[in-house]
Amino acid sequence: MLKEERFEYILNGLKASNKVLFEELSKALSVSEDTIRRDIEILHKSGLLVKVRGGAINPNKNPLSFSDRAELYSESKSIIALKTQQLLQGVNTVFMDGGTTMLEVAARIPIDARFRIITNNIALIPALSAHKGIEIVVLGGRYNRLTQTNVGAQTCAEARKYQADLYLMGTCAIDSKVGITASVEEEGEVKTAFMESAFKTAVLSTHEKLETVDFYRVAPITKIETLITDLLSNDPKLDIYRGFGLEML
Repeated sequence: MLKEERFEYILNGLKASNKVLFEELSKALSVSEDTIRRDIEILHKSGLLVKVRGGAINPNKNPLSFSDRAELYSESKSIIALKTQQLLQGVNTVFMDGGTTMLEVAARIPIDARFRIITNNIALIPALSAHKGIEIVVLGGRYNRLTQTNVGAQTCAEARKYQADLYLMGTCAIDSKVGITASVEEEGEVKTAFMESAFKTAVLSTHEKLETVDFYRVAPITKIETLITDLLSNDPKLDIYRGFGLEML
């Protein structure tokens, strides 16, 4: 297929659903994901679409709303949520930050679970309302409508008042050399505060976010204990992280 024909296919896909994904385009067009990434880059520079992790969206859909992001990679997030449940056995206090993956995690928590969740993620409140045994502590701060989280100095200060057994970190980007980075500085600051007040940090990441970098540094890989992805634990894509002694789920 000619490059121009791929461009037409990609743009038609955007018209139909407002977003396209690298993996789906690669399969549909029988080309590598690297080829699709280059095509997307050209169309992005031409102003015909907006690049996002894992694909592209229409310019008039930028930035992705919380509900838009909830629809992306829903199967991958469900796999991660199921794997995460084993870490919640026997805990007393858990930090959970922003991101749609956390909603999947909350949806998988057994209804009779009994522990405390401390969060800046306002969207988690209705998701956990039926769990009578879960105490929910909501951190204050300035509300970000786009991410449905509270952020800022107040959020960080309140987080540091607590000590958690486990921090479940939603990830913007993770790179074996750079570490964990965030696309929003204030979200990154909250992640840092949570890490400082948790005995153990588990990073939740779909495979599309592996070996990617955003602008705000959160922490090096050596500061986390567990990496949970939608991949099998023996997947070669995870080999680059094995030298850090991480628990792979």
